[in-house]
Amino acid sequence: MFKIFPRLSFLVLASLFLTSCSSREQKSSKVRTPEDDKSDSLLLVYDHKNADPRIHAFMQKLHKTRGFNGNVLVAKKGKILYENAIGWADYLHRDSLTTSSRFELASVTKPMTGIAVLQLVEQGKIKLDQDVKDFFPDFPYTGITVRMLLCHRSGMMNYVYFVDGIFRKEHKNQSKGITNQDVMKIIAERKPNPYTEPNRKFHYNNSNYMVLAAIIEKVTGKSYTEYMKENVFDPAGMKNTAVLSKAVYDKIPTDVVGHDRTWRYSVVQNFLDGPVGDKGIYSTIQDLLLLDHALKKERLLSKAWQDSAYTGHNPMVKGHFNYGYGWRIFEGDGHKVVYHTGWWHGFRHIYLRDLTEDVTIVLLSNLTNGSLLQLDELFQIVGMPVVRKSAYTGAGETSED
Repeated sequence: MFKIFPRLSFLVLASLFLTSCSSREQKSSKVRTPEDDKSDSLLLVYDHKNADPRIHAFMQKLHKTRGFNGNVLVAKKGKILYENAIGWADYLHRDSLTTSSRFELASVTKPMTGIAVLQLVEQGKIKLDQDVKDFFPDFPYTGITVRMLLCHRSGMMNYVYFVDGIFRKEHKNQSKGITNQDVMKIIAERKPNPYTEPNRKFHYNNSNYMVLAAIIEKVTGKSYTEYMKENVFDPAGMKNTAVLSKAVYDKIPTDVVGHDRTWRYSVVQNFLDGPVGDKGIYSTIQDLLLLDHALKKERLLSKAWQDSAYTGHNPMVKGHFNYGYGWRIFEGDGHKVVYHTGWWHGFRHIYLRDLTEDVTIVLLSNLTNGSLLQLDELFQIVGMPVVRKSAYTGAGETSED
C-alpha cells in the first residue's frame, strides 16, 4: 500500500505539469474567443449622428485652415466619440477617403515591432541584453543589445540615408524593394560609421527597428509579415492590418497615396519601401483602436511587460518626454500618455493613448503638412495634457507659445 502513494504522487505531479504546459501553450497561441469578438464589435459601434460636436468643429477647422487631410478617431473609456474621413485618398484621381481606408503607418509601426520583440522576450526566446552579434555574427558593431535597439540607444547610423546614398551613387535599381536581410548584408559589408558608441545617448533612427524585425525573423524562422499577422494582428482582431513590402509587391496594393505638403505630387514608392519593422505596416483608424483595446485586455503582452515598455529608458526631455520600448512617453499633469508619430513618403500620423484617462486618439494623414502640430484644442476637449514638445520649456513648464 505504501508503494502506491509515491506512484500516485508522481502521476498527479505529471498531470499538473502537463496541464501547466498545455495552459502556457494555449496562452502563447493567442486563440481568440467569441467573447473577444463580441467585445471588439461593441467597441467599434459608432453612429455619426452622435458625434461630439466640439471635436467635429475642431476637425473641420483643422481641415479648412491647416490643411489636414486624413482619417481621425477619438475614443474615451471604451466609447468612440468621433470618427471621420476627411479629404482625398488619391488627389490625382480625386478618390475620397473612407473610414476603412488603409494607410502606411510609417513609424507608428514601431510600437507593434516592440510588442513582437517583447513577446519573444517574455517567452524566453530573446534576452533584452543579448548582443545583436548573437543573431548576426557578421554584424560589424560590438556591444549593441536588443534593449538598446528598443529604446534607440544603439548609436547606429540611419540605414535609410546610408543605403539611399549607395543606390544613388552607384546608380542601382530604385524601383525594386530591398529586404531587411539585404540591408543587414549591406551593413555587414560596408561597415558604415556609427553615429556614436552604443548606449551613450538617445538617438532616434530607423535602423534600430529594422534590425529588430530582422532578429524576429531569425529567431522565429518566419517572415516579419507572418509573425505579425499570427501574433499581433490576428489576436487583436485587426482584420484590416498587414505588413506590405515593396520587396514582395511591384506596387504595394493600397488605395491611399502619400502626398507632399501642397498636393503638387504623389510620393512614389521605391526600394526603401522594402525594409519593414521601422515602417511597413498598413492599417486603419479602427484597427489601431482595437490594438489599444487588445493591449488593455493583455491579449498581446502581460501587464508587467507593457509597464516596462511604457517606462522611459532615456533621460527626460523638457521635464515630460521620454522613450520606452517602442513608445514615446509623455508624463505630466497627473497623466501618462504613450504615443508615436510617423512620417514617411507622403504620410504623417500621430497615435496617442492616455493610459490615465483611457483616451485614444488616432490621426492618419496622407498629406505631409504641419496640421498635426496644431492639436492643442483637441487635447483640451478630451481632457488630455498638450502632447507637443514646443509647448514646454526646458524646465518642464508650460511655454507661452
